[in-house]
Amino acid sequence: MSAEKKYRERRGGVRVRFSIGAKLIVIITVIVLLSLGSITALVSWLVREDLKVSAEDNNFEVNRRAAVETEQTLENMRKFSLMFIRTAAVLPEKGSLPESSDMVQKEAEYFFAQNPQIAALFLGGAGRPSGGWRDHVLVNERFFLSRGISVSSAESYRDANQKTINNAAAGQTVILNASTWFNTSLTALFFPVEGNGGCVLFSPENLNESFGLGTNLSYLINADGDVVADADPETVKNGLNLADKDFIRAIFASPDRNKQMLLELDVQTAWRNTAGQDTLQALWKKINYNIQPAMDTVFRLLRIEQQKRNVRTRAAAAQARYYLAYTRLNTAGCIVITGIEYDKVFEGIVATTRRNLYLTAAVVCISIMFIWFFAKSISVPLKTLAAVARTVEGGRFEMELTPKSRDEIGVLTSSFRRMCTALGIFGRFTNRDIAVRAMRGQIKPGGLPKHATIFFSDIRGFTEKSENFTKAFGNDASDRIVYWLNEYLTEMVKCVEETGGVVDKFIGDAVMAHWGTAYTAGSPREDAFNCVKAALLMRSALRKMNRNREEKNWGNPPIRIGCGINTGIVTAGQIGSELRMEYTVIGDPVNLASRVEALNKPLGTDILITEDTWNLLKDKLIVEEMPSVTVKGKEKPVRLFAVVNFTSVASGFRTLAEVRKRLGIEPPDISKADVNAEEHKYKIGEK
Repeated sequence: MSAEKKYRERRGGVRVRFSIGAKLIVIITVIVLLSLGSITALVSWLVREDLKVSAEDNNFEVNRRAAVETEQTLENMRKFSLMFIRTAAVLPEKGSLPESSDMVQKEAEYFFAQNPQIAALFLGGAGRPSGGWRDHVLVNERFFLSRGISVSSAESYRDANQKTINNAAAGQTVILNASTWFNTSLTALFFPVEGNGGCVLFSPENLNESFGLGTNLSYLINADGDVVADADPETVKNGLNLADKDFIRAIFASPDRNKQMLLELDVQTAWRNTAGQDTLQALWKKINYNIQPAMDTVFRLLRIEQQKRNVRTRAAAAQARYYLAYTRLNTAGCIVITGIEYDKVFEGIVATTRRNLYLTAAVVCISIMFIWFFAKSISVPLKTLAAVARTVEGGRFEMELTPKSRDEIGVLTSSFRRMCTALGIFGRFTNRDIAVRAMRGQIKPGGLPKHATIFFSDIRGFTEKSENFTKAFGNDASDRIVYWLNEYLTEMVKCVEETGGVVDKFIGDAVMAHWGTAYTAGSPREDAFNCVKAALLMRSALRKMNRNREEKNWGNPPIRIGCGINTGIVTAGQIGSELRMEYTVIGDPVNLASRVEALNKPLGTDILITEDTWNLLKDKLIVEEMPSVTVKGKEKPVRLFAVVNFTSVASGFRTLAEVRKRLGIEPPDISKADVNAEEHKYKIGEK
């Protein structure tokens, strides 16, 4: 048996695994989590679905507006340029316009003043006339000078794109990104002009700004996949080309004029984050090329293949989803693409969900605090009641309990207090220790043989004393004699219990007890010793009680008793009916002890033991042998011994004569003793 189990048995209880507080905390936590969690999940799901539909519609609408604005901007650039050309320019069949023409210069200055976003305008083609217009190139000098661009770069750009001009002269409209040539955001729109090819260079800044408004971002690509306009000017200046991207090829191959899709793209190659990524990717490849062999060596040494795969996975580009909408323009095969990152669509609901989770955690924590203090108001009284129950189980029924609330716990406490009071009263009508042991299962139904020592005691002259009480107190005699008798029995019971004995019953003024039955001191010798010790303690207790008592005092007379003790094999068990039972002993040793007790009066003694008891304790007792007794039913006479004292006690009685003198017992005349000759239970022989 473990030390903890022994400790719990001594305490009379068991360890509580799950307290009421813990159960309440678990229950309330589960309820809160299920309720708030389900509500949060349901609301999040519903709102997410609404946001998804709204995001798709909004992205598609933003793309449509961006396409309309782009189409209008390109058309305006072409229209304004064509209008100026027709107004101020001399067509080939009418000859070239002189460069020094004041009218043309004024028209050009007015035109560029009205359209400051236009950087240059020129004509060209296979049949264009020579000379004039700076070879047909008109430059917005303020635009070029404000950006630190050489004016001559416009002419060199024209010369570098003769093929495109010729295509425009043949009737084709082309849009190119001229930013890489001029190192600033410029778009070149080539368009046919009555057999010639016209080109207008203009800044797409207005488009760049409109493309970057809100969370939806747009950009414009031409038929070759070049980014012509974008919210990030650097993307346009770097001349980014997306023709090699799978989703761009899919858009080009699609027959739909406009469409929306949800794509999963690499973050490093995503449509909106591709600016400058070529340099970063090249740098990463270089670093990865240098460190990968070393990483592989380490992984081989450590044999951590899973970690190796994880690192390689992290080294690869992370995947992200995007809503993409596109619209084909009527101009030059350009496409406007608008997109938004999937996760950004749900940032608001994610933040709201996160706040709801924080709120749920806060509610749970606050609930736990309240539940903990509330559980204390239940668990503390219940622990008190449990402690009282263990005390009651141990045989103590006199407990003080005060209800501290008016709820069910208070009612239970009051009921428990009344129960303890009732058990205390009940315990006085039965053997408390035996009842407790039977309740614990230590005493089983049925009889068992026990080597026990049986004790009987009786008050000498009790009948006469009862009559004297009646003479002295009249109608109050009953209360007085019960009080007088209870005072005596209280002291006698203490002597029995202090020595480990069991009070079997009270037979009027007589007391029956036994040792070595319900529990034992370890051996029949020790049980017999404790029984004799109890008798000697009774003698001492009576001497103290009788100090202030006189024979003539009928209301409080002195008490003298006779004790009979015998040792033998008895049957011990719960005897009685289903309605009432008591733990007692039966057998010939019990009868002999009762008869020996009755011999104290004719023999002039207060404690008599039989030979069986004396054989166990002969080295521990000072005794004087009495005349042997022939008991009815026994063939051999029974030797009796009057107990004087323990041999180990230095002071006190040493002879039976001293005992008789101190206790006021008259020495009897053995030869004239009358031992109830009518029943012939015994006869006194000569010593």
